[in-house]
Amino acid sequence: MLTTTSTRVVDPAELDDVLALLAREPVNNAFIASRVHAAGLDAVRLGGEMWGWYQRGRLKSLCYAGANLVPLCAGPEAVRAFAERARRQGRRCSSIVGPAEPTAALWSYLEPHWGPARDVRRRQPLMVTEEVPHDVRPDPLVRRIRKDEMDLVLPACVAMFTEEVGVSPLAGDGGLVYQSRVAELVGSGRSFARVENGEVVFKAEIGAATPHACQIQGVWVAPAHRGKGLSESGMAAVLRYALNEVAPLASLYVNDFNETARATYRRVGFREVGAFMSVLF
Repeated sequence: MLTTTSTRVVDPAELDDVLALLAREPVNNAFIASRVHAAGLDAVRLGGEMWGWYQRGRLKSLCYAGANLVPLCAGPEAVRAFAERARRQGRRCSSIVGPAEPTAALWSYLEPHWGPARDVRRRQPLMVTEEVPHDVRPDPLVRRIRKDEMDLVLPACVAMFTEEVGVSPLAGDGGLVYQSRVAELVGSGRSFARVENGEVVFKAEIGAATPHACQIQGVWVAPAHRGKGLSESGMAAVLRYALNEVAPLASLYVNDFNETARATYRRVGFREVGAFMSVLF
């Protein structure tokens, strides 16, 4: 019987095919596409393997398998194949994240083997905008963080991550991987903050960037400064950087239960276009 589908690690020589596939869903795929643009498909540089699902020898779907397991442009048959490969390999990731429908399907196959998860966030609205808001003044004090300011911004990043995810990013390896990621964002000029009296009171990063779209992440206001409108004016400032200097479209995803954040993003022009899902271990 002729086998018409197969799943394997994508060869680095297939980079053009991978980039073309990722470009089909530029918002959904921004995070992984950004890494592929920067690192290619070498597993060491990419931080994980890229699995491909092939139909009659043609690449149709992808799944990134690193610290996160991320289905990309994946239909039901591809998701089933990726789940079987992940099950055989065993869990090596700290989360499964991606567009809600394929991620939910992937988790349904893996939960009997990998569950229970520490947390499952089934609907995280995906929001986009192509414009800097006209009625919200960008905070003039929000600026890029310099390379010599890692010690200034890192505590705010750790606080945001711990509050959002529920565990400290400094656990396990002492925070080496997380600090390296923060340093990468600072070094590339994609870390922004408002600093008052030596303290970060607002921060956000452009965590992923491709020619088509960028993704804003890590939005955080210091607890003592919440309720003062810093998130709106701060986001307007980061949006100005993102849309003028990085990509023509900015995106983010947010927990559905975080009504305060969702309202803030709507006020600065974001609109919901879909949903992500995250499974946290």
